[in-house]
This record gives sequence, structure tokens and C-alpha cells, in this order.
Amino acid sequence: MADTAFQIQYRQEFIAGFEARQSLLRQSVTTEAVIKGNQATFLVADSGGAAAVTRGVNGMIPARSDNLSQPVATLAEWHDLVRKTGFNVFASQGDQRAIMQQTTMGVINRKVDSDIITELNTATNDTGAAVPATLGMALYAKTILGNNAVPFDGNVWAAITPGFEAYLLQVPEFGKADYVTMKPLDTGATAWKDTVGFWRWIGINWLVHPTLPGAGTSAEKCFMYHKSAIGHGVNTAGIQTPIGYDEEQDYSWARATVFMGSKLLQNSGIVVMNHDGSAFAAQ
Repeated sequence: MADTAFQIQYRQEFIAGFEARQSLLRQSVTTEAVIKGNQATFLVADSGGAAAVTRGVNGMIPARSDNLSQPVATLAEWHDLVRKTGFNVFASQGDQRAIMQQTTMGVINRKVDSDIITELNTATNDTGAAVPATLGMALYAKTILGNNAVPFDGNVWAAITPGFEAYLLQVPEFGKADYVTMKPLDTGATAWKDTVGFWRWIGINWLVHPTLPGAGTSAEKCFMYHKSAIGHGVNTAGIQTPIGYDEEQDYSWARATVFMGSKLLQNSGIVVMNHDGSAFAAQ
């Protein structure tokens, strides 16, 4: 006869698994709300590099036309649907309906960023061969944008990998008050914190993204770009997140849907920073 009767306790509050669940890049691009249709047309307008002229010998001021282009982002429908039977919901640990809704939102938000990254990765300006991040690489990319007349008006972003960030945190200038107001290794109420979001350094909004191309390898693709260089079209209703229950078949479901498309608007406003992050990859 056994003298123990151990009980197994199952925690009912679920713990979210590690995966990206929100869009980090949507805030960094130009978004157009589409009321109806499958295309979002953007208008990029400039002078075409025109120079000022003097009045002609005939007494007339020479006229010119503006340089207008209309890049088009073609929208497509994207969905994620989760379904579980009533018995599975009943017999499983945790709030299965809440889990369904949370995971399906994560899938769609990752697709939003993937769509934007695909367009960023079509840019042709880059920093050369992949090497570990340095102050020089950051300033090189910044200079390329500056030479292309990209304004540093608070709308320049840098999407970097965790490996790029690891090198950046070792750059002394990154922690100097002369360059940043939030020091990366500071303490106290105003300290920089390793949380989802972005911080400002050398006039650029820096954000860390875990799923940039090649993340964790010797061929990472990081990007520095102006908000006006990438367009993102999305239906005005935004992401749909309905949930429901089918009485006839006794199953619960959760669906996330978005109609969206992205488009490179100005190649001159994007620099690909080829980065070697392999030294910080898991062994």
C-alpha cells in the first residue's frame, strides 16, 4: 500500500510563448488608409533636382514641370484562423479561447512587418560587405542618407537585429550624454530600458526587430530609412479580430484578417546595413 498520493497542480493562467506578437515597423512607415479597392496609390513629388534660373534674354522666366511619380501598393488579403472543438477547450489547461485570439493576432502582426521588410530589402543602397556593427557603420549609413538629401526631421528610423544592438551597446558614444538623453547602461527612473519600442540616437529612431533577414547569422540585413521611403496601404477597418462559436459542430474559433500591401516609394531614402551578427548567435 502506497504511503503517498502526490497531486499535480496545473496553472490555469497561461504563459505566452516567446514569439513576436505586435508590429514594430508600422509606426516607421507612411501608412495610407484604403476605403475601397485593392490598390493604394502614393504620390511622390519633387523638383527633379532643378536649379534656380535667371530670366531669359527674351525677358521671360523659363518654366519647368514638377517631378511626380505614383508608386502603387497592391493590397492582398491575409488571414489566420484557429479552431478548437468544445471538448478540447473543456479538457485543456488554461483559457483556450484567449490563447486562440492572442496567437492569431500575433500571426497577422508578424505578417505586417514581413510585408514591410520585403520592400525594405529591395533597396539598392548599402554599406558594403557584412561586418560587425560599429559607430562607423552607423555614421556611414547616416551619411549616405544625408548625401541623398534625406532630411533628419525626426522621421529617420533604423531597424536593427539583436546582434547589431549588442555591438551598439558597446559603442562608448552611444552612452554619452552629448549624444543621447537616455543612456543605455544608466539606472534610475529615467533609465533606458530594454523594452519594446525605440530610442533616439544621432537623430535617428532605433528599434530592435527579431525577424529581419538573416537575423543571427553572418549575413544580417538591417535598415536605416526615412518614413517617406516606404508606403503601407491597409483597409480603414484595420485588423479584424472576430471570435465565435459554432453550436452545430461545437467548436470555437478565432480569426484575424487584414487587407494590406507595402511599396518602396523612394530608394534614395533607404540604406541596407549588411551586418555580421554571428558572434552573438546561439551555439
